[in-house]
Amino acid sequence: MSLVKELIEAGIHFGQRRSNWNPKMRPYIFATRNQIHIIDIKETVKGLLLARKLIQKVTAEGKDVVFVGTKRQSQAAIEKYCTDIGMPYVTERWLGGTLTNFRTIRERLKRLEELEKLIESGAIRSYSKKMESQLLREQKKIFRNLNGIRTMNNLPGAMVVVDVNREKNALFEARNLGIPTICLIDTDGDPDLADIPIPGNDDSMRSIDVMIRELCAAIAEGKAKRIQDAQERAEGSGEEDDAANQERRRSSRSQFRAEEDAPAAEAPTTETGVATETPGT
Repeated sequence: MSLVKELIEAGIHFGQRRSNWNPKMRPYIFATRNQIHIIDIKETVKGLLLARKLIQKVTAEGKDVVFVGTKRQSQAAIEKYCTDIGMPYVTERWLGGTLTNFRTIRERLKRLEELEKLIESGAIRSYSKKMESQLLREQKKIFRNLNGIRTMNNLPGAMVVVDVNREKNALFEARNLGIPTICLIDTDGDPDLADIPIPGNDDSMRSIDVMIRELCAAIAEGKAKRIQDAQERAEGSGEEDDAANQERRRSSRSQFRAEEDAPAAEAPTTETGVATETPGT
């Protein structure tokens, strides 16, 4: 099945009602049917291809791509595909400062690891009932909000967002840090908030699933390219080492031959120029 046909069957071209739209989305609207805007599928595919290209480049450079989608329709798809591909994600709540105050977020994740060790080892039972209950609540809260980004040790190279109206705080933080953003934007959204807008239905679970799947496939391709480039560099380095070794061996042989070909030492002569005989000859 072609990508365009799959996107149409997923309903990604259905926008919001005509009365609930953002005029900035006019270039991405194809027509109006029954007071509902129809999104131009060509613009959707164009944005998706640009996003795939950027993600491949970012991933090939060894950087992460963080996915943000806290609305109910996007949570399942993001958790599924990001877990499979090993990318960070936020599906519960965007905590202020997740990117701009990243050091504090890492400290909270360390706290999560400490609490999990207490629970796994059973040492938490040594606390009072009240303290144990507080620690368990703290662990559940941190886990719910930050578990998706616990593998994100550095700032991401790009951000994918579902519904710009809902995730403005995340987009503002990404813009402040110069992190490129890719956004699935419905006709009621502001395309200026995204570096690469993908116009489409952000309320349909099927359309969100197709978009996230395609972007995660681009991540897999970028990772494969990074591994291939690393292997090629290693092979190139090995060939350079072999060439250097051959050159050193060649230089040693040349020096040895030069010593062999050197003229034998001449016999000592008298002042008259006649060679003297050695005793016993």
